[in-house]
Amino acid sequence: MVYFQHGRNALQHIVRETNLKRSHGTVHPLLHACQGVRYRKLEVVLTTSIEKLGKAGQTVKVAPGYFRNHLMPKLLAVPNIDKFTHLIREQQKIYPHGEEEEVKVVKETAEDKRKEYEKAAKRLINSQLTIRAGINTQKFRARATKDEPIEILSPVTTDTIVKEVARQLNVHIEPENINLPSPLTTFGEHHVKLFFPKSIPLPEGKLSWNLNIKIRGK
Repeated sequence: MVYFQHGRNALQHIVRETNLKRSHGTVHPLLHACQGVRYRKLEVVLTTSIEKLGKAGQTVKVAPGYFRNHLMPKLLAVPNIDKFTHLIREQQKIYPHGEEEEVKVVKETAEDKRKEYEKAAKRLINSQLTIRAGINTQKFRARATKDEPIEILSPVTTDTIVKEVARQLNVHIEPENINLPSPLTTFGEHHVKLFFPKSIPLPEGKLSWNLNIKIRGK
């Protein structure tokens, strides 16, 4: 790890010189190597081992856009020009290769996504969403009996549920995942049906996906 820290500190120092040199009408080699190259591969020297691309210190060819937008900002590679190549080679001589850190590229598969959706769906069905609301005082006073449900000031809509699910449970769902024929208008517990793809199996003993919502006073 020390190898990369020292190497990147040196590179950052070189990059910081760019603004000063540009102000005097010159273009830094690091920027010059990234400009005007659109239709050919760019030779770069890796400062960090990157999976499926190469080892630290190795010269590889990459697309200019990939270098400009990903490798260069993170100092994962530098242009294959004498000044930078010499720096990388010297760093490799000083610091042991055993301390190299490899950047791995992990691709999410369809199975991974399905498991992620299933985990989120189970979190919804096993949780209770709490929504606080004000009392509709006018209708509260007009109640015929004390057992009559107390109405809330602003009805709870599908959009409200979507936002609260994201905020409280850290799960993102779409409005079409919620079956809410009409807004919720009273305090108490409500069971709202959810729609999920058939590829997500229901937990044992459950006949449908339901979200438990409790509306209480502020």
